Amino acid sequence: MTTHSSDPPKAPAPETRRAAAADLPPQTLEAPDIDPAASSADEDDEGRLPELTEESTEAVAEGPLAIGHEAIEKAVRLAPTSPGVYRMLNANNDVLYVGKAKNVKKRLSSYARPNAPLPARILRMIAATVNVEIISTTTETEALLLEANLIKQLKPRFNVQLRDDKSFPYILITGDHWAPQILKHRGAQSRPGRYFGPFASAGAVNRTITALQRAFLIRSCTDSFFESRTRPCLLYQIRRCAGPCTGEIDFPGYTELVREATDFLSGRSHAVKQLLAAEMEKASGELEFETAAVYRDRLASLSAIQSQQGINPRTVEEADVFAIHQEGGYSCVEVFFFRTGQNWGNRAYFPRAEKTFTPEEVLAAFLTQFYDDKPPPRLILLSHEIEETELLAEALCVKAGHKVEVSTPKRGEKKELVAHALTNAREALGRKLADTATQSRLLEAMATTLSLPTIPKRIEVYDNSHIQGTNAVGAMIVAGPDGFIKNQYRKFNIRSEGLTPGDDYAMMKEVLQRRFKRLLAPSEKDTARAKEDDVQQRPDLVIIDGGRGQLNAVREIFTELGVTDVALMSVAKGPDRDAGRETLFIPEREAIKLEPRDPVLYFIQRLRDEAHRFVIGSHRKLRKKDIREAGLQEIPGIGPARKRALLLHFGTLKEIERASIADLGKVPGVSAESARKIFEYFHSQPN
Repeated sequence: MTTHSSDPPKAPAPETRRAAAADLPPQTLEAPDIDPAASSADEDDEGRLPELTEESTEAVAEGPLAIGHEAIEKAVRLAPTSPGVYRMLNANNDVLYVGKAKNVKKRLSSYARPNAPLPARILRMIAATVNVEIISTTTETEALLLEANLIKQLKPRFNVQLRDDKSFPYILITGDHWAPQILKHRGAQSRPGRYFGPFASAGAVNRTITALQRAFLIRSCTDSFFESRTRPCLLYQIRRCAGPCTGEIDFPGYTELVREATDFLSGRSHAVKQLLAAEMEKASGELEFETAAVYRDRLASLSAIQSQQGINPRTVEEADVFAIHQEGGYSCVEVFFFRTGQNWGNRAYFPRAEKTFTPEEVLAAFLTQFYDDKPPPRLILLSHEIEETELLAEALCVKAGHKVEVSTPKRGEKKELVAHALTNAREALGRKLADTATQSRLLEAMATTLSLPTIPKRIEVYDNSHIQGTNAVGAMIVAGPDGFIKNQYRKFNIRSEGLTPGDDYAMMKEVLQRRFKRLLAPSEKDTARAKEDDVQQRPDLVIIDGGRGQLNAVREIFTELGVTDVALMSVAKGPDRDAGRETLFIPEREAIKLEPRDPVLYFIQRLRDEAHRFVIGSHRKLRKKDIREAGLQEIPGIGPARKRALLLHFGTLKEIERASIADLGKVPGVSAESARKIFEYFHSQPN
């Protein structure tokens, strides 16, 4: 690749953004305005753009637009006539837009013409542009893949943005042990083995793994548990494992089971079922009815896998189905995953896009970003025809290493699958619009009830959790007009050395100081991230769990930090922690008690409960990590002998943690009192 750059007129040198694609920072800007320039649908091969509209005519005026044209004209002089990706930057070196072109020089020339018939949204982008950076690529396919990668990393203001960062779960059949294990996997696919997916939910993965265990008898236990076995475990007894740990099945036999499972998950389910059916018939013909019954049960398990996920295709083995619906200025893309002839679930996305985008433009931009970090299937079905279908298919072929077909079916079962996805997209967007309207009404009612100066657009709720001061953690959750904003939740590991164990005031002080000091006096790194990261926004309302004492403590913290324009409220639990009898405390006002059926009170309870759920989960993860590192020696009265006895009986620390008091009491040398201590150690409730 070759990188080109023009100098911005009257703007600082963009040191922070002049990097090759691999060296770019993970994000830059996230804002609501979107531009369809992300799609080559805006112009043809000759660089022509859509006709001038009345809206765009009004937007053409003398002023900043001339500066933008000048910056683009300078870039045109250095631009190559080959494929590439270009980035438009503003005076702060924030990336406004990432685009790709077959001929970069011709594409940029389209933006540089002062009287070009451009839509208003494109004119706004040009007016904000002071510099253009170009990365040359070998092919247009490479440019398309790079464009998708940069959009996901940089989140430019004028591109369609895929606003979901949740990873999909996969099924992994490991390849680093002589007896492969089957398990659920998320995250980087760094462990050796075969990955199958994606699944839309963890529940779909868990159900499929359970059925696969019954069908192919593959182990799900950890390697350490496997190595410590001297006799088959319960899964062998209930016919969900072949028992390779104790030699109940030999190596060739287990390898054959793994091969069959891999074939089934790879799309050759019909062949696997035919093979099992033939083996069942053979065993039955030889009067080996017990063996035939085993094959019968395995076939039933495979049928269960292919029937448990709702609508399943008859003629489609492997495909992803995308359907888009637009309404009320929002777009919803519903994605269905079909593998091995079964539905592996669906998920709704609400990409950030301007209202003037057509469904085809949103869908085209969405697809390239969606497959940036996941392997595409052999068939992709769409509800709308998009431009550059062949280019997208070619790019996905390069990425996947096999042929990928992208089509918009007109008839038959494939059309029915798309119609089903479109119905789900329409219903999901309807629920989204209803939730948004309800949330807006609740925020308005909250502002009126609490006499807030403005309707809060960003609410931050804080809570702490610990057990007698250990593994102390604080947490912040965020809510706004669209509901909970989970990608902006943050946890704070309490690390003050002089902290008194259990001092909730001091814990809350540390959390708020760390949050607001960065907000009020950001570092250079924070400044670079400020416009890309919504967490850098100032809240309109802060809610904490506690009474008047906690409220006054937080007021003192805000006074020390100089925070004067953020509304503050604390929520005290009712008598006996009774929901519906909470007391609300606001500075310089009498305590407020709302009616139990008041929607505002219910909304505040939801905010508090969500903060409590998040902080408890963070605390438990921290504590489990400590337990794994410390082992059993931290439990009072558990010495080396009892520790050895527990591990011999249960196999792993995880199984000890799951055990009941009665099960713990059955271990030789563990008394009833010791069993109670062990159980309480693993199940103590945090504050």
